[in-house]
Amino acid sequence: MKPISLSDKVILPAVTFIVVAGIWAGISHLGGSFLPDPIKTFTRSWTLMIHPFLDSGPNNKGIGWHLLASLTRVLTGFGLAALVGVPLGFLIGSSPKFLAALNPLIQILRPVSPLAWLPIGLATFKGASLAAIFVIFITAIWPVTINTAFGVSQINRDHLAVARILRLSKWQTLWKILFPATLPHIFTGLKVGLGVAWLVIVAAEMLTGGTGIGFFIWDEWNNLSLEHIILAILIIGGTGLILDFLISTLAKRYEYIT
Repeated sequence: MKPISLSDKVILPAVTFIVVAGIWAGISHLGGSFLPDPIKTFTRSWTLMIHPFLDSGPNNKGIGWHLLASLTRVLTGFGLAALVGVPLGFLIGSSPKFLAALNPLIQILRPVSPLAWLPIGLATFKGASLAAIFVIFITAIWPVTINTAFGVSQINRDHLAVARILRLSKWQTLWKILFPATLPHIFTGLKVGLGVAWLVIVAAEMLTGGTGIGFFIWDEWNNLSLEHIILAILIIGGTGLILDFLISTLAKRYEYIT
């Protein structure tokens, strides 16, 4: 297959965005449509874009502060999920007894909608921010745990036999064999978990209020400012793209281990 040239990587996405913007503009000019067109969205959101960290009191903060609040919650909940999920995945993947004990519980809890946990978080932690972090944690832990466990279960048994021959300790076996071999699966779980966490935080913040990009969208809806909502959607998408790029870059850095 012929590789895609650098010009194609620039031109083709640009054409796609132009087509989408054209469809957007066309829909906005249909009779009865309240959707603002791209130019109107840009002009009415200009102040938000050039002053993202405006702070005129608790009820008038720039969109940058809301984005930082959301990122803080996501990274905190996701970090906790990684700290718990990776070791738990190693236990499940390396021990049939742990698998038999924990797998039914995981299969019951994993399909539960993330927002169903929000009332539990609010009742337990008595605060919207902590409740949102709890929802992120309970959402991100499953892909991290499951992918890690799968990676451990797929390790070549010959490698473990070599570890026994060399009389490696359990810690040495974990650090020199199990962890490097499982790393690609761990990063897959982390990537999925982070993506889901970023999706969930917007919905959670719409319900909890206070600060955050989700709260910002809901507040702007109450103000009937669709232009600001569209700007927030674009920021959410761009931030998600950056997070995905960062974790993918980190994963590629450690590909040599396997």
